[in-house]
Amino acid sequence: MNRRNFLKAGSLAGLSFSALGLGACATTTANTQPPTTETSSAQANPESFDLNEATIQDLQRRMASGELTSKAITQRYLDRIQAVDKSGPKLNSVIEVNPDALQIAEAMDQERKAGKVRGPLHGIPVMVKDNVDTHDKMSTSAGALALAQNKAAKDAFIVGKLREAGAVLIGKTNLSEWANFRSTESSSGWSGRGGQTRNAYVLDRTPCGSSSGSGVAVSANLCVVAVGTETNGSIVCPSAVSGVVGFKPTVGLVSRSGIIPISHTQDTAGPIARTVTDAALLLSVLAAVDPADAVTKESTGKAHPDYTKFLDANGLKGKHIGVEKSFLQGHIAIDALLQKALEQLKSQGATIVEVEVMKSIREVSGASFKILQYEFKDGVNNYLATANAPVKSLKDVIAYNKQHEAQSMPYFKQEILEMSEKLGDLNTKEYKEAVAKQVSGSRAAIDKIMQEHKLDAITGPTYGPSWCIDLVNGDSFTGYGLSTPAAISGYPHITVPLGQVQSLPIGLSFFGRAYTEPELLRIAYAYEQVSKNRKAPTFLKTTNPS
Repeated sequence: MNRRNFLKAGSLAGLSFSALGLGACATTTANTQPPTTETSSAQANPESFDLNEATIQDLQRRMASGELTSKAITQRYLDRIQAVDKSGPKLNSVIEVNPDALQIAEAMDQERKAGKVRGPLHGIPVMVKDNVDTHDKMSTSAGALALAQNKAAKDAFIVGKLREAGAVLIGKTNLSEWANFRSTESSSGWSGRGGQTRNAYVLDRTPCGSSSGSGVAVSANLCVVAVGTETNGSIVCPSAVSGVVGFKPTVGLVSRSGIIPISHTQDTAGPIARTVTDAALLLSVLAAVDPADAVTKESTGKAHPDYTKFLDANGLKGKHIGVEKSFLQGHIAIDALLQKALEQLKSQGATIVEVEVMKSIREVSGASFKILQYEFKDGVNNYLATANAPVKSLKDVIAYNKQHEAQSMPYFKQEILEMSEKLGDLNTKEYKEAVAKQVSGSRAAIDKIMQEHKLDAITGPTYGPSWCIDLVNGDSFTGYGLSTPAAISGYPHITVPLGQVQSLPIGLSFFGRAYTEPELLRIAYAYEQVSKNRKAPTFLKTTNPS
């Protein structure tokens, strides 16, 4: 979660880029010092990896022909993780590898030999974020040392769906600790258990958060696809700065049971992939009604078993797309990328309309941070009460961190945890009034704009360029930030590569009203096909070596 979206009151329309520098990062520590060469091994070079940029469909064809087995594919990705994530550039995006991954892959191979193929994910290596329960030998910790030995008693609902689909759960990804809801001065991609994840494009730059590891692992070809989670920006920001596709579904389309929570009104899991097609394939598996998560009942009759059927290269014809007016000018290089994208959208038959959704959202988002604190306390207490961890409440976590301060809090503290603990329960009048105003107000604001202009989606740059990793001062979000409208309304939001600024990827967002995933996929896919902006990372030390 990008918690500073809530801390900078009144700044939701974006920040100025007038002072933004994209040179070498000045602040480093022992934990963030990049290697001495741009690429640290032959395996680190994307072109040297024989599964580089492979899609789900590519791998299915190779397994169907007998050229490769799932076990062989899984071994290649495990080798890649060792070469690129644990040594070489040392991206630090994978917090734990599944020791049973090869056994799972071999079982999927045996099923294939017997004539059983469960679906598109059969035998495909997938990673999940380390706040998602997996009932296996791996821990579920949200990156926190207090939960380092938390072995889940059962799979999260979505993990069960992945296993049913035949996916090979190859490992868990690092994240911003507690999904970036621990400190106002935190560094995205850092956790006490996993350390600092680095941006695969430029190693001294942030991977954004909180699904930092998922975004980097997919971008660096450490897996085919990954699952992230989002409260506000935690799928779309790391996807944007990692040059991949990230899709935050409508809250209610994908189950949250078995996921360490922040907010039951905003939390959702979602796909991170290198292509819109792969994101659609993963969403098709994740989307399902879960009896243990009441909000998913709202998706009955609105979810689809196969989201790839909506992918259409001509999907922009006749579409009306609003562009956030305040994001048309901010950074000269991003302005140029956006104008090119708008021309491409129009060339494919779309009509572009300028809108001011951020101004409307600002008026109803004033209590957003407070709402999350209330819901975080309630959700974490409920999760920990039955977890296999020594801490059983948020109060216990705070005490643990104080007792192990040197290990748990070497760079920043836990102000957000402490502020949340001081609040009352969800029956508090302040909470009830705030959440009712925000949810209804944000939806009404977006619906009004979309109805007035007959829009199919709203677009704009997802976030600005990746900033320097800084464990002293914390994150420095560099303008834009289109995640908040979809986040506080619970509406769907997809980001696709827009291009690069000095080797740093920028994402282009499309969001719309509840359960319009088919429309957003159609639009995003058509844009992806005409733009072809995805470029694999080459692990540069810095944007300015001199």
